[in-house]
Amino acid sequence: MTVLGTGLDTASPEYAENRAALLAKLDELAAEHAKAVAGGGEKYVERHRRRGKLLARERIELLLDPDTPFLELSPLAAWGSASPEYTVGASLVTGIGVIEGVECLVTANDPTVRGGASNPWTLKKALRANEIAYANRLPVVSLVESGGADLPSQKEIFIPGGALFKDLTRLSAAGIPTVAVVFGNSTAGGAYVPGMSDHVIMVKERAKVFLGGPPLVKMATGEESDDESLGGAEMHARTSGLADYFAVDEPDALRQARRVVARLNWRKAHPEPALPEPPKYDADELLGIVPGDLKTPFDPREVIARLVDGSDFDEFKPLYGLSLTTGWARLHGYPVGILANAQGVLFSAESQKAAQFIQLANQRDVPLLFLHNTTGYMVGKEYEQGGIIKHGAMMINAVSNSTVPHLSVLMGASYGAGHYGMCGRAYDPRFLFAWPSAKSAVMGPQQLAGVLSIVARASAAAKGQPYDDEADAGLRAMVEQQIESESLPMFLSGRLYDDGVIDPRDTRTVLGLCLSAIHTAPVEGARGGFGVFRM
Repeated sequence: MTVLGTGLDTASPEYAENRAALLAKLDELAAEHAKAVAGGGEKYVERHRRRGKLLARERIELLLDPDTPFLELSPLAAWGSASPEYTVGASLVTGIGVIEGVECLVTANDPTVRGGASNPWTLKKALRANEIAYANRLPVVSLVESGGADLPSQKEIFIPGGALFKDLTRLSAAGIPTVAVVFGNSTAGGAYVPGMSDHVIMVKERAKVFLGGPPLVKMATGEESDDESLGGAEMHARTSGLADYFAVDEPDALRQARRVVARLNWRKAHPEPALPEPPKYDADELLGIVPGDLKTPFDPREVIARLVDGSDFDEFKPLYGLSLTTGWARLHGYPVGILANAQGVLFSAESQKAAQFIQLANQRDVPLLFLHNTTGYMVGKEYEQGGIIKHGAMMINAVSNSTVPHLSVLMGASYGAGHYGMCGRAYDPRFLFAWPSAKSAVMGPQQLAGVLSIVARASAAAKGQPYDDEADAGLRAMVEQQIESESLPMFLSGRLYDDGVIDPRDTRTVLGLCLSAIHTAPVEGARGGFGVFRM
C-alpha cells in the first residue's frame, strides 16, 4: 500500500505547544491582513462611499462568478517598509479568480489609498501579477482607478514602471487577453493601461483617461479644458474610440467585463482532472506538526499525508538520501512530484537524488512541489572532500533548467543555498507561499552572529590587539535580533519574496487553485537542456 500512515500524536504536549505557537502567529497575520483590507482607513473609505463608489474588493466580488474562490496574492506587500505612507497591501489588490468559468488574473487599484496612486511596492506587486499571468496564460482584467505615480517617490517608479506597459503588449502579443475596466482616474502613464489593453470599458461620468489633466494642459499649452471633454468616458466612447464599451455605472461595467470574458473563446491547455479523493487525515492537524524551534526536525510525510489525494504517495528512493523525501502523488487530481526536506541538512546523496528526481519529472511532464525545511548544504572537511559543492550544484542546475511548473511552500527553515536548491524565489517558481512558521535567510541568526564574532576575534588576534568580549556579546545579540526579524515571513512577504503567507490548513486548497491555473498553459518538461552536471 502507498497510502501514508501517521505517527502524529495529537494528544502530546509537543503537538499542543506547536499548535498554540502557530495559532498565535496566525493571529498576528490576521491583524496585518486586516490593515490591507482597511485600505486608506475609515476616513477615506467613507469619502469613497459617499461618492457612490464600490471598494476594490467589492468590485472584484461582483466581477467573479458567485461562490467561487479568489486567491489573493501578495496581500502583505509593503509590510515593514521604511515609509509609513506605503500602506500594507501597496494600494493594489491582485489575485486569481473565475469569471464566466475562465480563470483570470485580476488587479484592482485601491483608490482609498492616496487616490490609488502607485508607489514602488505597487509597481513590484503589479509586475509580479503580470509575470504570473504570462507564465500561466491567464487573461488579465484590470480594475482601474489611479492617479498614476505617487509623485514624491517618482524616482523609484518612473524608469522601471515602463515595464508595466511592456508587459501588457507582451501579453497581447502572446494571445493572452487583457481587459481594462476604468472606474475613475487613469492619468498620465496610467492612461496607457486602457490604451494598451485589448478591451476597454469606461464608466459614465466617472472614468477620466488622459495623458495630462486640465491643470497640466493649461501649463503646457495654455488651453482651457474640462475633465469630461479632455478624457471622459463618453468622449472616449463617441470621439476618440479608446472606449470599446460604455457603462452607465459600476455594476454595469462589471457586467460588461464578464460578458467580454465570456466571449473570449478561452480554453485551458489541459482538461479538468477527475474528482479527487480527500486526504485521509484532518488538515487541522497541520497546525501541530512544525516545532516552534526549527532546529527540531519533523517528518514531512506527516505534511504530505494531509495535502495529497487519498494520502497516497509513491516514495522515490526511500532508503537513499534520507534527509530529503521525494515521490509521486496527485493533488486535487493533478499529478505532482514532491521534494520535501526531512532533517534539514542536504548532503551529497540528497542532492543527487533530487537532481535525478527533477529530471524524471521533466521526462513525465509532471509539475514539482517543493516543501522547504532546510538549513542548507552540509559543510565540513569530510563533506567538502566528498564533493558537496558539485553535488549541490547538480541539484541547483536541475532546478534552474527544469521547465515543468514549480510550486514552493516554506514550512520551516529555508536557509543558504538550500533555499536555492529547493526552488526559492530567484529560481522562478510559478507560485511560492510561506507558512507563519517559516524563516529564510543566508543562515540562522546564531550561526551568522557567530561567524561575524569569529572573524572579528581572528582579526584582532592578527593585529596583536586585545579582544573586547563584552562588546562582542552585544554585537552578537544585535546581529541575532536583526537577522531574526529579517528572516520572518511577514518581512519577506512585504518585499514580495513570496506570493503570500498562508494558513497551513489552507495549503491544499491554495495549491489546488495554483495547479488549476498552471494547467491553463501547456505543461512541458525539459528533454535534455540541462547544463553540465559535474559528476
